Amino acid sequence: MIRRNFLGLAIGAGLLAALGSPALAQSAYPAKPIRLLVPFAAGGTTDLIARIVAEPLGRELGQTVVVENKGGGGGSIGAADTARATPDGYQLGVATVSTTATNPAINPDIPYDVARDFTPIINIAATPNVIAAHPGQPFKDYKGFLEAVKKSPGKYAYASPGNGSITHLMMEMFKLSTGTDMMHIPYRGSGPALNDAVAGQVPIIFDNLPSAFPFIQDKRLTPLVVAAPQRVPALPDVPTFKEVGLEPVNRMAYYGIVGPKDLPREIVDKINAATRKVLQDPGIRQRIEATGSIIQAGTPEAFAAQMREELAVYKDVVVKQKLTLQQ
Repeated sequence: MIRRNFLGLAIGAGLLAALGSPALAQSAYPAKPIRLLVPFAAGGTTDLIARIVAEPLGRELGQTVVVENKGGGGGSIGAADTARATPDGYQLGVATVSTTATNPAINPDIPYDVARDFTPIINIAATPNVIAAHPGQPFKDYKGFLEAVKKSPGKYAYASPGNGSITHLMMEMFKLSTGTDMMHIPYRGSGPALNDAVAGQVPIIFDNLPSAFPFIQDKRLTPLVVAAPQRVPALPDVPTFKEVGLEPVNRMAYYGIVGPKDLPREIVDKINAATRKVLQDPGIRQRIEATGSIIQAGTPEAFAAQMREELAVYKDVVVKQKLTLQQ
């Protein structure tokens, strides 16, 4: 099991302090359009969820919410831009597990401090992850997979979307928890990793479910285990990590809204309430769930706690496995 450490206490103090800023917001907020910065290129899940939410959120707030993309550095360039913004509520950012947990855990040169430089507002949605295998492999389910990798340490390789990606670090957690050894083959994104997994160039892949699902659906990949709160309805025969006794590995990607530090609480609450109202709309929920994501819609404190926990967990595995961006 992955050891919990006291790092989360310090991180949590910073995030909760950000939520309690004494500065007062202008009662007229918002008085002009709001910029919502996505720290990745257009077209991915993060961008799609932001655009689904932005228009109705603007209607709720009475001002346009404009989605802008600023990719690079695994999301760190755009996240740093949000961290440097004026805390007046007119520039917000989409925070993901990459920008607030996995990248900061493995990259010592990230140009921001998650606990110090952001004000968590709301977690919009979370996305399951899945370990899948090429159908030509001898194992067809989780039990067979675990037996195979335990029997032959170092024989099997797995693909991930890249060094420091959530599924890279989750597989390292899996290896720690099960005492197994597999070679990591990092790719530059899900697309190339999936292409090689489907072609049989690499036997196993750990990726987000929305990206992998089309290949699972047409039987070009065999799902073995998923990271989700419960079994995915579209994959009723595939167990969760929790079911197979690996609850610490049962982690999902997430997509939420943050502001810079010192964002006034009045603004935080107004955006949170408006976003929660948007996420109650059946049409919006359906569009988000169609990406393979699960609606979250909690409080600022809940999002702060989630960010704190995820960062502490991934820092722990990076230290234990001696991981670097070059691996």
